[in-house]
Amino acid sequence: MDTRSRPVVIAGGGIAGLTAALAFAQRGFAVEIYEQAPRLETVGAGIQLSPNATRILASLDVLERLLPMAVRPEAVALKDAASLKERARVPLGAFAEQRWQAPYLTAHRADVQAALVARVAETAGIRLITGATLTDIGTSPENLVGTFDQEGTEVRPIGSLLIGADGVWSKVRELPGLAGKSRFTGELAWRITIAADSTAGRTFASVGAAGCVTAFLHSGFHLIAYPVSAGAAINLVAFTKGERIAEGWSGHADPAILTGALKGAAPALERLIAEAGTWLAWPLHAVDQKQSWTLPQGVALIGDAAHAMTPFAAQGAGMAIEDAATLAACIAESPASIAHALATWEQQRKPRVAKVARRGALNHLAWHATGPVALARNLVLALRPQHRLASDLDWLYGWHMPDTGAARKA
Repeated sequence: MDTRSRPVVIAGGGIAGLTAALAFAQRGFAVEIYEQAPRLETVGAGIQLSPNATRILASLDVLERLLPMAVRPEAVALKDAASLKERARVPLGAFAEQRWQAPYLTAHRADVQAALVARVAETAGIRLITGATLTDIGTSPENLVGTFDQEGTEVRPIGSLLIGADGVWSKVRELPGLAGKSRFTGELAWRITIAADSTAGRTFASVGAAGCVTAFLHSGFHLIAYPVSAGAAINLVAFTKGERIAEGWSGHADPAILTGALKGAAPALERLIAEAGTWLAWPLHAVDQKQSWTLPQGVALIGDAAHAMTPFAAQGAGMAIEDAATLAACIAESPASIAHALATWEQQRKPRVAKVARRGALNHLAWHATGPVALARNLVLALRPQHRLASDLDWLYGWHMPDTGAARKA
């Protein structure tokens, strides 16, 4: 049976789910998105979108909606957190658009989601249902039924495909045969957004690289900062070791964990942390990527639901957007053989996602290096020209959707 005869059902209305809805609708599928929140309120703060992601957003007519509120950073600047000396710079801006044929953007997650929602609202064939919590999933060779509780009313859509785009604490992933629960990595992400014209914003301007993504490197933590909201705000996120806290996008942990990790950092950075205000902590969870992302009956996990990883390659959103687009392309190629299409998609996606995870692990090791390892890192960065640092990312940022619709192998 052609999968277009029944809707694609998506659990989750975040970046992954909304992108998937647009990608499937573009290929002629009816789509129903079920989001548990009563209304689509963004969570998190800033987000980085590299060319591999913005290229897809452009193809879905989302990018033009986002550009007025996004920022095109000129570079990624790596700075020593103690001395504030710049160790290396990876060029972005016009260089990125010329080299990778798409922009590198930083934006507030709310602006990204708003652009996606606006495009969904005007796209025929997509229904967005909010206040709907997934409670059960039933599968058979002929039917795939998800049960949702929508404000006390049971809703049971019969779909051709169920996509779990419900994030790191995915309900869909609990199905037998999939990965189940995520695991806490032992690290916390501390997040806050500050106004560029605030006291903290002015302190940041004195230590950060203007108009860039700035990474401050330290053995006990690292801090990433970049402009969002058309430059009116600065997103700050610091990463430290920490104990497990309540699951969720934001929670409360002892701020002494963050301040304690700053030992040896430049006084201006300590002042920035204090002036910024109340930081919210986010526990970093990961999913075992060796487990299956699909079930032949017609279930697929995308984004963090499939492969949540630490964010040290800044590719959480990028991989979710790639997942959504490539999954829609694979299903559209073999609409009468969904099990085959799902198996093909998973086989082709996993090597690329695993390579991104390895890059993130390498970044973490380098950014938290100490002693001789840190000295070696600094020497390598000092000797490597900017264009070579950029070329190291060609495999990641230069990735394109193949014409055939199947995901290109890493």
